[in-house]
Order: sequence, then C-alpha cells, then structure tokens
Amino acid sequence: MSFTLHRRPGSVVFLDDDPDYLEMLAEVMPADWHVRLFMSPVDCIGQLMQEPTRWEADSWRQQEIVNRWQGGTPLIPQILQYWRDDQTARFAFTKVCVVDYAMPAMSGLQVLGELAGWTGYRVLLTGRIEEQLAVSAFNRGLIERFVPKQAADIRLRLTGAIQELLDRPDARHEQAWRSTLSREQYALLCDPAISSQLDELVRSEGWIEHIVIGAPFGILALDSQGLASWLQLELAQNLPELAEIAESQGWNPAMVEDVRAGRKLLDLELELALGAGRKPESQVAFCIASANDKVFAALFKIDASLSPGPSGNHASFIAGRDPRKIED
Repeated sequence: MSFTLHRRPGSVVFLDDDPDYLEMLAEVMPADWHVRLFMSPVDCIGQLMQEPTRWEADSWRQQEIVNRWQGGTPLIPQILQYWRDDQTARFAFTKVCVVDYAMPAMSGLQVLGELAGWTGYRVLLTGRIEEQLAVSAFNRGLIERFVPKQAADIRLRLTGAIQELLDRPDARHEQAWRSTLSREQYALLCDPAISSQLDELVRSEGWIEHIVIGAPFGILALDSQGLASWLQLELAQNLPELAEIAESQGWNPAMVEDVRAGRKLLDLELELALGAGRKPESQVAFCIASANDKVFAALFKIDASLSPGPSGNHASFIAGRDPRKIED
C-alpha cells in the first residue's frame, strides 16, 4: 500500500440497452460524480475513443513540468499554472466505463474489446448466467470489476467498485511525479501506516485533487472550490538543517527551537518557489509516524489568486453539467 502521488476526479460512463435501468443509475449515483449515459454501443465507443489523444496531451503537459523542473524551474508555480490554464478540462476524462453484458447489438465484452487504446477502467454488469463469463474476463485482465446486475445491494456494490477505480492512480502520472522524489521520500509514502494517515488527512481536508512532489517535499492539493493548499513534509533528520536556516534568516530563538523539535514548520521553500514578495510563514506541525518511520507535517494555505478559483473548480464543473440524461 502506497500513498497515491497523483489523484483527481474523473467521469463515469454507463452503457445499457434498458433506459429505465440507466435512469435508475442516474438517480442513485453520487451527486459529485460526472455521469454520462448511453444506450448505443456505437455512440459510447465513439465518444470514448475521442479521449486517448487528449489523455496523451495531458500526460505530456505533466511530464513537461517535470522536465522543466529538472532544468531548474520550480515545481509548485508550474503545477498551479497548469491547474489555472486547464480550468476544468481534465475532470471530463472518463476514468470508468460500466457496461451491461447482455445487449442485443453487441455484448458488453465485445464493446470493451473495441476500446483498444482507451486507458480507463472497465466494469461489467452481469446476470446470473453470465457470471462465469465475467470471472473468466476478470482473470484474463479484460475487466477490473464485475457486478451482478440484479443484486439487492446493487447501488452499494456498484458505487463501491466505481469509487475504488476512480481512486486508482494513472500509471503514467505516478511515474512522472515519482521521478521528483528521492528514494527515502518514496519509501515513506510506501509505509502503510504513513500512507493511511495521509489518506485520512486528504479526506478530512476535503481535497479532491493532489500531486505529491519531492522538491520541496509535500502535497499540493485542491479542494472542490479550487482553493490550493500545501502540506509540507519534513523528514525528522532534516529538522536541524531547517532550524539552522531559520536561525540564519533571523527568526527568534523560540521559533528556531520549535522547528528543531518538530513543533512548528516554516514554509521557506514554498516562499522561494512562489516569490513575488511572499513572506515565509510558520504553522504548527504534527507527526505522521509508523513503527519504523517518522515525518513531520504542517498545512499552509496558498493565496486564492494563485488557485484555479471559481471558474476552474470541480464544484463548478459538476454544477455546469447538463442533467443526467441518455445521450443520443
């Protein structure tokens, strides 16, 4: 278990030949999901197959950020600029496609077989007689999940399966951002105890998107309103060095000692990254620890002028979508 380095919302597509079933799904799926409904396999395939080139372009934009960082350009302002420039386009990428197996024109597996090059996750809805086929498809890696269509707890089972897939990271994004981390930093994020504590922090703060970087070490995150936060992470062995920097910059002895002891952190590297006259701040620190490792963290809010804001947040994206209806 490791903490996800790159996470953001994605869209969910449902394909079924039964309009009543699609309307039921539209009503019971979580309100903060972007849901699209299709009855036509051809239309569904056509829409999804328009996405791979956009996915590729978005992945390359992120890789370019890392490439420029390797050339000396700070990561944090680049990521904030990427979010502001993108607005809400990235939220429209479909991460999960849910397909009914038994359809008259094409079976669900035939539909999924037509999605070569589409990199999202696949869920198959099955009846009793198709469950063995679904097991075989799962074992062959053709689908990530299958859910019995007539299960009494279909809403819970389906939303649970979809949410787990929505939370899965994209391998290309993980690889790009992992390259900014040291081996020691990545090892901390792979510690199950530390990873679970960070997951809980993400939930408690209401972050819907985040990127982990190693220089400086921390998590840059957005909430549903498009406001950015910075969770600074400091390895315990780095606290003396941070305290020395604080002392050299004229911070009072009490603050220097608080930093040395891990009671407070200073966002000195965030100040350098953002520049523009921003003054360093201090925040109360807390310890994230496991049996073997320890890291200190402090949360800093980033000025709203540097965040995507009202026009580029996920809440606005969801509010601006058409009512859930079957697409022609």
